[in-house]
Amino acid sequence: MNIGINLNGFWPGRIGGVETYVRNLIENLQLIDLSNSYILLCHEEIMTEIPIVNKNFNVKMSSYRKSSMKKLFRSILWNTLRIDPLRAMPRYLNCDVIHHPFSLIHREWSKFPSVLTFHDMQHEYYPEYFSHDELRRRRDSFRRSALAATRIIAISQYSRKGLMEFYGIPKEKIDVIYFGCSPIFKRATDGTRMAEVRDKYLLTRPFLYYPAATWPHKNHKNLFVALKALIEGDRFDGELVLSGMATNDQENVLAEISRLGLSGNVRVLGHVNYEDIPYIYALARVMVFPSMFEGFGLPLVESMAAGCPVACSSAASIPEVVGDAAAMFDPKDVKEMEEVIGKVWESESLRSELKGKGIERAVLFSWHETAQQTLDVYRRAVS
Repeated sequence: MNIGINLNGFWPGRIGGVETYVRNLIENLQLIDLSNSYILLCHEEIMTEIPIVNKNFNVKMSSYRKSSMKKLFRSILWNTLRIDPLRAMPRYLNCDVIHHPFSLIHREWSKFPSVLTFHDMQHEYYPEYFSHDELRRRRDSFRRSALAATRIIAISQYSRKGLMEFYGIPKEKIDVIYFGCSPIFKRATDGTRMAEVRDKYLLTRPFLYYPAATWPHKNHKNLFVALKALIEGDRFDGELVLSGMATNDQENVLAEISRLGLSGNVRVLGHVNYEDIPYIYALARVMVFPSMFEGFGLPLVESMAAGCPVACSSAASIPEVVGDAAAMFDPKDVKEMEEVIGKVWESESLRSELKGKGIERAVLFSWHETAQQTLDVYRRAVS
């Protein structure tokens, strides 16, 4: 097979867990597939972002830098002759199937055999988190893409259920393929490296750890209210440490910390190096994950693999991912959140139990298996 992977929409550092998915999928496809040919289509700016170690993988440019002679020439061709050399690209690639890993298929690509990875439809469950224009754009483009795809990869049973209920996609068109877990997420044994990470981020007090971008659905505000109650009840004597990409809601998150008088108990690290995260999990007493909505929830698996006890939301795909290896709460019920987090924080025996179950559960999630199952979907798409 000649397989195309459309990486338009791949912007390192700005797309969260989807970036981890794409990087690990391509890395593992290169390891397991020595017979098929691949073309990775991407913006000029990121052509060197994906390491190529398999001679059957090639990178082709699908759009030019914002300021370049090539972009100017493309603009002139379009404005004078209505010719766009890049828009016509799918026609000349001679691909048997094209994989679109970002939930979208642009109209000019929809006539070609395709596999679509569909991550989530948060906008259908929480439309209030989106502007009117963004909500309309998502509803139109996501539905159209799902209907146009030859086959769909859903990243959880929950995402497949949403595709069937909201967009009327037949069950047999959808394959559920879970995210994997990088081998770097394991129980840390390097004491020197652990000390370096502790000193680097000043992690000297016992702490809860929440790795999440500051999107509204990540539910930081309810977590802060629960934390304040724990402090006032003399049940919490450490810190809440936050990491993750800053979004448009960042200022609201920071303002809520200040409003609740939690500045001495909450620290915002922002972006942290990916290689440091396993050691942060190892240093944390509990990883807390109060999200209102997840298509999968990659930090859950990474935390479990690293041996960090998890207290998390019972919403969306999260129970499907953690099984019985986490203490769960209703993310809308602040009192329940307070009680569950407090119980895990205080109980060494419960943390030990969750740690053991988490390590066992995380073994089920493998990027190698993700790649193998994805390759099987490519075959089904052209059969």
